[in-house]
Amino acid sequence: MKVIPLAEGLYQVDDAKNYTPFSAGITPAPNTLHMAIRPFLIQLDGELILLDTGLGNEISKDHQIVALLAAQGFTPNQVTKVLLSHLHKDHLGGLGYFDDAVYKTYFPNAEIFVFEQELAFALTQTDKPAYDKRVLKNLRTLPNIKLLTEQQGTILPGITYEVAGGHTSFQLVFWLKAEGQTFFYGADNLPQKRYADYHIAYKTDYDGKKAMNLRKQWLDQAPKEHWTILLYHDLELPWLKF
Repeated sequence: MKVIPLAEGLYQVDDAKNYTPFSAGITPAPNTLHMAIRPFLIQLDGELILLDTGLGNEISKDHQIVALLAAQGFTPNQVTKVLLSHLHKDHLGGLGYFDDAVYKTYFPNAEIFVFEQELAFALTQTDKPAYDKRVLKNLRTLPNIKLLTEQQGTILPGITYEVAGGHTSFQLVFWLKAEGQTFFYGADNLPQKRYADYHIAYKTDYDGKKAMNLRKQWLDQAPKEHWTILLYHDLELPWLKF
């Protein structure tokens, strides 16, 4: 198994969920959150799997996720699975684009997994700037969307998921196990190293106390089972190894 971080860059994020790039070493604007955006590409037993899809910015004539894949020697057509932890626009934006009024995905040959109740919940939140209402309303039109309904399950041998909640009402987390390695993706319940350093209930979470308690549980389990925790939003580190 090979795990490849796809680094989109560093962003400052205001209360209206505007994402403005900034460079390392430059002081971001006050009263903004500071984060990286970093989907992960997984090579496993002939599968090419994408964990979340980034913000979906355009770079020249290419969208960023397409350019990031190309830098690793891949095309979107080679991706076989897309695993969506939740549906905030900084995790969903790179999934697709509108061709006039028709929503299309960059990944026509992939199964795109989303938890059905997470989508239903997100559709009740479209007045909130963390969500892209237009994309959410068209997500079900994709022919390769796969709506998960069980609280936990197996995507394929070595990849399991569980409904954790916390950051959103029905956020998924994933475990990837192969060749004696265990990678854990807690998405925005555990997106940065500082979340592991301080036990805090964050107001940016749907249920901050639940997310905090889940982090405590995972961080107790990680060293016992030698996990590598994937960090989607950390400004420097793509993962924590235990």
